[in-house]
Amino acid sequence: DVQLQASGGGLVQTGESLELSCAVSGITGEDYAIGWFRRPPGDEREGISSIMNIDSTTYYSGSVKGRFTISRDKAENTVYLQMNNLKSDDTAVYYCARATMGLTNTPSDYDNWGRGTQVTVSS
Repeated sequence: DVQLQASGGGLVQTGESLELSCAVSGITGEDYAIGWFRRPPGDEREGISSIMNIDSTTYYSGSVKGRFTISRDKAENTVYLQMNNLKSDDTAVYYCARATMGLTNTPSDYDNWGRGTQVTVSS
């Protein structure tokens, strides 16, 4: 079975950093993307970054571009999201998921959603 599990969330102050991890298992083949999403309190899920497994092409939403960096470690089957200069607006539950339709930030294009990890940024 395909499984993805996000971890690494926590409580930080404005301006600090966190690195999230997405442990991936059970995926066969090379042509897929792993995406990071977040759901702020009372708001809808937002696609913020994704990476193609086959060539590491990346995508960032405007809200995180320049502050967040997505990367992958094939040997460890893990996708990371380095989050710098965190703001209170980054407070959300963060999720990772897989897409087989190329590099996309549309939640409906993704499946195998893992349990999220809470990130809280205190000002």
